[in-house]
Amino acid sequence: MIAVDLDSTIAKQISASAKDLEDLLASDVIAYTGPIHPAIFQRFRNFIEGVKASSKRTENTLSIVLRTGGGSAETADRFVTVIRKHYKSINFVVPDYAMSAGTIFCMSGDKIFMDYASSLGPIDPQVMAPDNSGWIPALGTC
Repeated sequence: MIAVDLDSTIAKQISASAKDLEDLLASDVIAYTGPIHPAIFQRFRNFIEGVKASSKRTENTLSIVLRTGGGSAETADRFVTVIRKHYKSINFVVPDYAMSAGTIFCMSGDKIFMDYASSLGPIDPQVMAPDNSGWIPALGTC
């Protein structure tokens, strides 16, 4: 039986696929999967700055493969500030879904690539309930 370093094999495949996508889209490519949350902002900023600093591409374009259930609209806005500081053109690739704050994030881009089964939205602003019991739809406070 041959021992296989599965982590290394997966990482190599992801790198090869990302390189193919970079060439196809003529851009740097990153993937973001998960919630858009304030606690992630600093890591996101540092990551984008590192990608830009190490990029050999001349197009000044970033493509973001995005899959998120949403999160903080304010954090999505901060993400946009970071990517727009470092890149002139922004593409989003939504292979599955980008909901709520993810939809807001996508709308900041120059292009959005989706297929027939991909989805965006809904944008569902929420506020803290008057009794501080949790988040409720903003229209629910009327």
